[in-house]
Amino acid sequence: MPDFKLHRNPSGRLVYTAADGTVHEGAVPVHAFPISAPAEGISLLSKDGHELVWIENLTALPQDIRTLLEEELASREFIPEIHRIRHVSTFATPSVWEVDTDRGHTKFTLKGEDDIRRLNHASLLIADSNGIHFLIRDTQQLDKHSRRLLDRFL
Repeated sequence: MPDFKLHRNPSGRLVYTAADGTVHEGAVPVHAFPISAPAEGISLLSKDGHELVWIENLTALPQDIRTLLEEELASREFIPEIHRIRHVSTFATPSVWEVDTDRGHTKFTLKGEDDIRRLNHASLLIADSNGIHFLIRDTQQLDKHSRRLLDRFL
C-alpha cells in the first residue's frame, strides 16, 4: 500500500497528497524507461519539477492510483507503434513514409537517416519532421516488404 494519495481535481489535474498531509496540485508522472520498461520506474514530479515519489512498479499500486497514472502517462506520451511500412517516396532523404500504426494509417516525412535511432538489437525509434516519434518494437515482426524498405535506411 503506498504512503500517498492521488486524485484528479475538478480541472483534471493530478493532486498528490503525501503521508504527512502535504498537498501538491499539478503532479506529473514521468517514465524513466517508457519503451523498454513501461510499467517500471515512474517518478511523480511536482509542478516545479521536484520529485515527490519514486514508483518502482505500477502493478504494486492500488487499481485506482494505477489507472490515474496510466491515463496521465498515455496522454503525455504519444508514440505510435509502426506495424507496417506501406510505401517510401524515395530512398534519399527527405522522404515521405506511408505506414500503418497501432493508431491507424498515416504519412510522415523523414528528414535524414540520423532520425532513425536503434534502441536495441530489434527496436527502432523514428522521428518525423514534426518531432513525433514512431516506434518499431521488433523489426523482425514486420512483414518482408516493410523490412526491405526499412533496410534501405539502416
